[in-house]
Amino acid sequence: MTVSPLDHPLLSGLLGDGEIAAYFEPEAELAEIIRFERELLMAEEAEAVVPAGTGELVLPLLDEFVPNIARLREATARDGVIGVEFVRQLREWVGPPADQHVHFGATSQDLVDTALVLRLKAILPILEGRIKGLIGALDDLERRFGAQRLMARTRMQDALPIRVSDKLATWRSPLQRDLERLEAMWPRLLVLQFGGAAGTLDRLGDKGPAVARRLAASLGLGLPERPWHTQRDTIVEFAGWLALVSGSLGKIGADICLLAQNRVAEIAMAGGGGSSAMAFKSNPVGAEIMVALAHANAALAGGMYTAMVHEQERSGAAWTLEWLLLPQLLVGTGASLRTGLGLLGKVTSMGRAE
Repeated sequence: MTVSPLDHPLLSGLLGDGEIAAYFEPEAELAEIIRFERELLMAEEAEAVVPAGTGELVLPLLDEFVPNIARLREATARDGVIGVEFVRQLREWVGPPADQHVHFGATSQDLVDTALVLRLKAILPILEGRIKGLIGALDDLERRFGAQRLMARTRMQDALPIRVSDKLATWRSPLQRDLERLEAMWPRLLVLQFGGAAGTLDRLGDKGPAVARRLAASLGLGLPERPWHTQRDTIVEFAGWLALVSGSLGKIGADICLLAQNRVAEIAMAGGGGSSAMAFKSNPVGAEIMVALAHANAALAGGMYTAMVHEQERSGAAWTLEWLLLPQLLVGTGASLRTGLGLLGKVTSMGRAE
């Protein structure tokens, strides 16, 4: 049973996005956590934090390590984070004496936050590519129908005639700005989280900065000025960006719904949704979904802003709130982009010939 329509057996085809959701499967997260532990060990050996030869002993074991997800689930209900049980299982698998060198100087939040960032590094190009695809689809519509006329409407009332190209420009420009915002945000977002118990790397002493530099480089991430355990502004900025993209698409969806009305008929699309009672209907389902996801993501993004309030050096409550909201924002945005790409590809006419 599922309580989310984003991964519901029946509704996920409408509201979900399997490509994005796959990055939130437990196997995907655990793979990045294991990668973190591997690169941390290598960085610490290179800086003589752990004895020489530790990597030669431990790395083959990491390649074969498969966490027990059922035990992780049970322990997370107690500990509030998967890292505690994960590290326990990993150290048990490695065994003495090398087990004491695994996860040395790190904390659970380093694992979870860095694993998130590594998955975002894979997700962002997918979202970027879909936005570019939508812009390309709008360019194609302009080539086909841009010179045609349609009625501008202000406050839902007829105003003055405009060109289809004018309407398409209002759809395209926010998407172009969304790409510019993403490019600016990318280096702030894709950074290492590595701070240890209290964000000070205290167990590594003066070797902490050098280990952090090596670790960030090996993971292909930026190195922040200092650990961001409780500095969640960039994660929240990203959530706001997701809501902006969804809103840009919601505007397109709302306009299509209105243009497709029978008495307006200024856009026609192939393959509309059917009705169980009225066989003649062709409902603008995709456009409606884009509107619904825009509203949903606006609400979710609002919740993310409250997740900025971390008490002192770590907050279990604020951190957990991110886990509840951010995956839904990502999947919803992915679904809206996917839907928009399909919808624009079905446009058969737009505007009215003079």
